[in-house]
Amino acid sequence: MDNRLAHVDQASYLGARALGYGAQIQFTWIYNRPINIDGLRRFHGNLGHGLLGRRIERSPLPFARDRWVYCPGTEDVEIAETARPRADLVAWSNDRARLPLDPEYGPSWHLGALPLEDGGTAVSLAASHTVIDGLGIIQAVADAASGRTRYLGYPRPGSRTRRQAVFQDARQTVASTPELTQAVVATARFTRKSRGHVAASIASTPSSPRVAGEDQTVVVPDVNVFADLAEWDACAESLGGNGNTLLAGFACRLGVRMGRVCDDGTVTLSFPISVRTENDTRGNAVVFPSVSVDPTRLSSDLAEIRVKLKQALADVAETTDRVVAPLPLASMTPKWAARRGAGIQLGAAGFPVGCSNVGDMVPASNRPDGTDADYMSARLVEPGVTRRTLERIGGQLFVASGRVHGKVSFSVTAYQPGKPNTQGWLREMTLRTLAEFGVTAEIHG
Repeated sequence: MDNRLAHVDQASYLGARALGYGAQIQFTWIYNRPINIDGLRRFHGNLGHGLLGRRIERSPLPFARDRWVYCPGTEDVEIAETARPRADLVAWSNDRARLPLDPEYGPSWHLGALPLEDGGTAVSLAASHTVIDGLGIIQAVADAASGRTRYLGYPRPGSRTRRQAVFQDARQTVASTPELTQAVVATARFTRKSRGHVAASIASTPSSPRVAGEDQTVVVPDVNVFADLAEWDACAESLGGNGNTLLAGFACRLGVRMGRVCDDGTVTLSFPISVRTENDTRGNAVVFPSVSVDPTRLSSDLAEIRVKLKQALADVAETTDRVVAPLPLASMTPKWAARRGAGIQLGAAGFPVGCSNVGDMVPASNRPDGTDADYMSARLVEPGVTRRTLERIGGQLFVASGRVHGKVSFSVTAYQPGKPNTQGWLREMTLRTLAEFGVTAEIHG
């Protein structure tokens, strides 16, 4: 089989290496009761036989694409020996996120559980975003919880000798010359059309990867919101929208509270759209279109943002072509250029507000021990990000949401230069923004 990384995964991996840290996806389930440990262990074992059960093996050639190899992950679930109060869940979740994850050296994911003093249990799954994206991990979790495994045919690490690897990788790279030529043309075209944006983004990029001791890493504040599904949809309908546009409107209004507004008064909303197909083995099968939204009337009328999101969905094929065309050059990009390229995304003009909504989730994704959890949340985590980086890119705001078990759940992750950047501050900003829309919700964190 061709186990080479897809071009987008190659770019993700090299970008993480160039910046000195990588993003993770973290799922947290909370049970108001003890969990079935045997069921959780079966879930853990199944996770290692699917999209999570792999890591990257580098090519011996610096210009060739790297490859996936089989790697089932950690030996067992990590279960904390001492119960902790529910108030410690945020700290425990952050501790889990700081545990080593590496898409090349492994592990690329880990699973842990924490007994709570009130008799409940928390479960955390964290995975490298290079290995898997949001929709991919939801599918992997649902498969594992349902007892389904996938044989992807990846070879064992080190199964090729160095001579075999050099010959095979060189031959395949030469064979891809027409694709590389097209990528060069596409990159030149993109650079001409986006010269101003690229220059502004590069100017805000960290000039070098993080050096130990040069700056402190930051635990970016994060809160989890849980709203009744029927009430959420009713609120959205009363404002002329749907559940997706209500989430987008909330994210934009929260962006206004945090000062993430462009000079013309608009908010730039960036949202991932999945382009994952059946039997897709890419780690990241998403594109990130963005729209400019007038935020002034969002809490009373979602019509404009609904139209703009619908148009962005209609244009997804064009967006995909534009983004994908230069990616074959990723494996040939030197580290300094990869760092600059990553900066284009980090320092996107207009203080973008990220908003990811996977919609209705498969019920099995809420059953890590075989039974429904009382709460499920997901968030994007960057445990290696530094204050210096966050300040230079103008902070960040990201909202990630899904619908399962009768609830709309979404995490809010935010850092804004000049603000307190505490859990309490973010909780207050979130509550005030929910109140604008007349939404009542339960907030954890």
